[in-house]
Formats: sequence, C-alpha cells, structure tokens
Amino acid sequence: MGLIAPIKDLRSEKQLFVARVILSSVISIILLGIVIVRLVQLQILDHEQFAEQSQGNRIRIEAVPPTRGLIFDRNGRVLAENLPAYQLELIPEQIPDVDDTLSRLARIGLIKEEDITRFNALAQSGPRFKPVTLRFHLTDDEIARFAVQRPRFPGVDLQPRLVRHYPDGELIAHAIGYVGALSTTDLQRLDRAAYAGTSHTGKTGVEHFNEDLLHGDVGYQQVVTNALGRQVPIETRDAAANLPKRVSPAPGANLHLSLDLNVQRVAYEQMAGRKGAVVAIDPNNGEILALVSMPSFNPNAFATGMSPSDYSALQGNEDRPLFNRAVLGTYPPGSTIKPMLSLAALEVGATNLTRRSVCFGWYSLPGSTHRYRDWQPGGHGEVDLHDAIEQSCDVYFYEISRDIGIDTMHQYLTQFGLGSDTGLDMAGEADGLVPSREWKRQAFRERADQVWFPGETIIASIGQGYMLATPLQLANAVAALSIRGQRYRPHLVAAFEDSVNGRRTIIAPEPLSRVDIDKPFYWDNILNAMHGVLQSPTGTARAAGLDAPYDMAGKSGTAQVFTVAQDEEYNEEEIEERLRDHALFVSFAPLEEPEIAVAVIVENGSSGSRIAAPIARAVMDQYLGYSDVEL
Repeated sequence: MGLIAPIKDLRSEKQLFVARVILSSVISIILLGIVIVRLVQLQILDHEQFAEQSQGNRIRIEAVPPTRGLIFDRNGRVLAENLPAYQLELIPEQIPDVDDTLSRLARIGLIKEEDITRFNALAQSGPRFKPVTLRFHLTDDEIARFAVQRPRFPGVDLQPRLVRHYPDGELIAHAIGYVGALSTTDLQRLDRAAYAGTSHTGKTGVEHFNEDLLHGDVGYQQVVTNALGRQVPIETRDAAANLPKRVSPAPGANLHLSLDLNVQRVAYEQMAGRKGAVVAIDPNNGEILALVSMPSFNPNAFATGMSPSDYSALQGNEDRPLFNRAVLGTYPPGSTIKPMLSLAALEVGATNLTRRSVCFGWYSLPGSTHRYRDWQPGGHGEVDLHDAIEQSCDVYFYEISRDIGIDTMHQYLTQFGLGSDTGLDMAGEADGLVPSREWKRQAFRERADQVWFPGETIIASIGQGYMLATPLQLANAVAALSIRGQRYRPHLVAAFEDSVNGRRTIIAPEPLSRVDIDKPFYWDNILNAMHGVLQSPTGTARAAGLDAPYDMAGKSGTAQVFTVAQDEEYNEEEIEERLRDHALFVSFAPLEEPEIAVAVIVENGSSGSRIAAPIARAVMDQYLGYSDVEL
C-alpha cells in the first residue's frame, strides 16, 4: 500500500500568502506615492494657481449700473432727470407660496391680477435667492399701504432705486422720447457687458438716439458668495481688506437741447384737443425750438413700468398717441408749397413778376371738359404772382404748372428738403414724397400705370396727389425760404456735457446745399407776398397777423383727405370729422431778420388760415417775447 499525500501544503500556502502581501504592499506604496506626489503638486507647486481660483469662486463680480445723464432745454430747465424711488421686490426662496403672496399683493392694489402669471414665471426662471422686481416705482400712498401690512408678506420688500422722470410728461413726450425696460431685442442690439446691471434703455426720441452718450460706463463691485452663489456677509476685517477695490461707474453725459420749454408749452396748449403737429426751427442754425405731436402720452408710465393691458390700450387707441406725427406723419402739403413753386417758375421762365391771369374759379386742360376747381368758388379775378400767393389762387398755379412740368417741380422742391428725411438727430424719420416721371416708372408695375398724366401735374402744383411731406420737412423748407435759400440740418441736441468735470461740447450748425436760385429780387417778391398772406388786407391769414407787433410771413394750406366728385360741393358740416381736410400753415418772423420758422398741421382742421395760422402766431409771439401768457 502506497504513501498518502498530505491534504494541506502549509509551505506552499505560506509562500503564496507572503507573495500576496508583498504585492499588496508594493501597490499600496505606489498608490501612496502617487497621492503624495499629487498633494505636493496641489499644495506646493500649484498652490498659487488654485488659491487664486478658490478666491475667484468665493468672490463674484457684480455690475454697478451708471447714473443716466440728465436732459435740459436751452435755458437750463430739466426735461429728464433721475429721482430716488422705491421698487417692490420679491425673493422666491423666502416665500412658501409665491402664488398666494402675489394674489394677496393684488388684492391690496400693489400689482394687477393680470400680472400674477408673468411674475410667477419670472420667480421660477432664475435662482430662488435672486429678487424679482414687481413694481419699479411706488407712490407714497402705496408705500404706506405696504408698510402697514409688511408682516404679512415675508420675502417681499421695498428697495431704493433711481427712476427716470420727466417733469413735463406729455408736453415733451415725442421730442424727448422715453426709457423702458430692456427687452430681448434690445439685448441683441446692445453690448451686454456694457449694460450689465442696467434695467432700462432709451426707446424713442432723444433718449434712444443719444443712448451711447446718456447711458454712461458700467462699474463693478466684488461680493463674497457661498457655494450656491448666494451673497454672504464679510465677517472679518482681513477678509474685507483682501477684496479688490470697487470700480465706480462713470455717469452718462448731460444733454442740452435747443428746445425752448416755454415755446414747447405754448405749442402743446394751442394743439390741445386736436390731432396734428407743430415744429419750430431757428432758420439760422437748424436748432429745433419746439416739436409737438398730438395727441401725446405720459412717458413716465414707460419709465416706471406699464402693464401689458395698459400698453395694448395705448397702442390700440385710434388717435395713435404713440405715433410721432411731427417726424413720421406724412401729409399732402397743399398750398404751402406755392412760394417754393413760384421761385422755380420764375427761375425756369414759366412765369414772371408781371404776368397776370384771370381766375374764374376753375381751370381745364386744353381739349378736356374736366374742371380743376379753385378753393374760391367764384374765383379771384385778375391776379399776378404776388396776388396768387397772397390770396392762394389755385388757378394761377394750375396754369403755370404746365410750363414748369413735374420733373422741374421735383428738382426744385427737393432742393428745399422735401421728399427726403432731413437728418434730424432722432431715429425713424419719414421720407415724404415729391413725385417725378422716373418715380412713377419705378413705383408701379403695370406699364399703363407708369405713364405720367398732365392732370397729375395740375394737382401736384397745389400740393395734392402723390405729394407728401412731414411737418418737420415743411418747417425746414420754410426756414430755408426765410433766409433766401441757405439750409441747415435740423438738430435737437445743442451741446453735451461731461457730468463729472462739467466740460461742455457745443454741436456746430451743419450747413446743407443752398437752393439754386440766385436772383435777389425773386426772393424779395416771394417773401413779400408771404408777408401779405398775414399782414395785407387781402391775405388769406390776415385775421392771424394784422395786429402783430412785428413783421411776419406765411402761407396757408389745405390738404384733402378724400376726393370730392366733380358735381359735388364740399360741405364741412355734413362731412364726418375724420374725413375733413387737414389744415396747414407755414410761417416765419421777423420778415427781414428771421429768428423762427414754424410749420403747423391740424388733422381734419379744414382751414389752414383759420385754424393752423393762429397756432403759428402764438408760437412766434412766445419766442419773440410778445406773449402775454405767463408760463
């Protein structure tokens, strides 16, 4: 019987165990070495780098918005300022039920019911420790109402802020414009870094066009935060000492406008209850003295926050208070172009200073039975060019228009700035239109519609048909008339001022090309005829000018809203108000050394001489110092 092998080999097992211990020890030593090497790298070699990154994670840079520049009129009166105000803010993480809190705020009249959904969405969209602004500006009564009930609203509080304020509200709304909350479209257009921390931007008018000057440069401050990004207080003096210094924002520049607030106020009050516009210009440099569009709106409502329903109601108003008629409204200029057309006719020989015509109250083209009517049904009798301007005889201009031709009309009227934007320092100006044969060929697709007809020249001679102009263009044109063809680019900003050191930069007048009519006696005759419009016993607007203490000149106009049939009479009393003729008037004063030129349009006002001329007179009285009105 053979030997039996042992069940356990103790020696082999011992050798295997020792080998495993050695291998484990080697691996552990290697791993420990790796950890030690990594610790050395992190704690010694890369200490400075990671310490800096740690400080960066602990400290967050917060933008400090700049103070917006102020806006003044030509006499230093404030048109736009920044006032301290309290805004209502909500911090979502401190409120158990945001929807209930918002509902209770609505019940006490601090927010509107319709805004609850929007505010709820805002509260959910960002970090819950970030405040959500519910109201940008609370009245004293609202502040008191909230203060009494503050214990019922944990997580809701009042915070002091600067809010844009327009002391004169509707009076300057269309000229100055307004600021509003930044929108997605604004953020796409603007530099986000430059607007960090800023909640509002200029939307229209001077506020929008001069945004770069008014906004200023953003600053920053560094705050200590925890791992969640929430700001925490600085507990030690050493921690505060280690923070980098705060960089203060640079405030925006102050703007000094050419607007005269007193003249603006008179124009606004004269237009009360009407629709239309008034523009006044200094002919000697292009400075805008007044720019009024009616009806107007309260720009403070945009600066302090407007609900969607309020904005929709304002935008849906059939009288269009948000529409700036002074620079965007285009109207047939009517007879206000007759002085300019007269200069063109004299220059090209279509008439002369002695030519006389007989006005029977209508005119027909040769071979046509269609009658182009004069505004005076019985006619004006025998008239020359001076009489035709002073009495606004349509028939005289019907006759000479055939010899002038539409292309020559276009050539000279565009020299006065009609048919294109004036270059005013305000965005969105309309072009208007002075038609020509070439324009019609480009404007219409059908060949039959591209033909220019003689009858279209006839109606263009009294500023009707396709012809369109803005009130600003008409004011600029009569300004050029008043100083015999010299033109300047209109502008609202007269100077801007560094709000820190007070250094002021003056905006120099920008001359434009002169009107190409050199004979002084042509200008003399036309301007004297315009003087007769207001201060001659036979002038169409004599009621507005005969008692004036200074010499003035002007031209009335009427623009049809709809066409009256050949066999019908225009009866103002039987026509719906919105279908009545527009009333226009352009004027300047004093006659010899003009200081102010004015254009007025009253929508559906029917009579330029009766309705628009007194408004122009009141504006000129105020600027020239002859007004009895205390402002």
